[in-house]
Amino acid sequence: MATMKFLCDTKRCIECNGCVVACKSKNDSSLEWGIQRRRVVTINDGQVGKEASISVACMHCSDAPCMAVCPADCFERTADGIVRHSKDKCIGCGYCFYACPFGAPQFPKQSVFGSKGKMDKCTYCAGGPDAEPGSEKERELYGANRIAEGKLPFCAEVCSTKSLLAGDAETISEIFRQRVAVRGASEAGWDS
Repeated sequence: MATMKFLCDTKRCIECNGCVVACKSKNDSSLEWGIQRRRVVTINDGQVGKEASISVACMHCSDAPCMAVCPADCFERTADGIVRHSKDKCIGCGYCFYACPFGAPQFPKQSVFGSKGKMDKCTYCAGGPDAEPGSEKERELYGANRIAEGKLPFCAEVCSTKSLLAGDAETISEIFRQRVAVRGASEAGWDS
């Protein structure tokens, strides 16, 4: 079985935020106010020749730190490597928020008496563990389940420059390797 991953080519990202809008539009019914599962970050901002933009969300890590620290055991890894989060089991402790190096786990910005509520994160458009795939409950809790339909995450599918790649880790790694070979290793986009 394929291991599903995201990869963002910083040399192609034009910071259009199309991926952010696409994610929000496909998952709007399941997202509480203030939650943004995907965002575009600029690194080395203002430094001529070094500035780069990268689309960031949950990276569905092979050794996910969020899973390791969760006291409620609300994370699961699917057979194809997608890290899913159970909103039914989540206690809102915030451990995953502090453990994730990508800032993927988020909490609603507005809640009563300062409580954080249930955590939310990128689902890789694969739904969630608490509902039948394709059901109304799944769509309400987790948004679109495009993986069940045989499609890729919407954010990557609409990327106009094809900087955001999603799919089998080996396939997208090969695409990136070919791009780097064409433009040269010094233009990979990851140098300091």
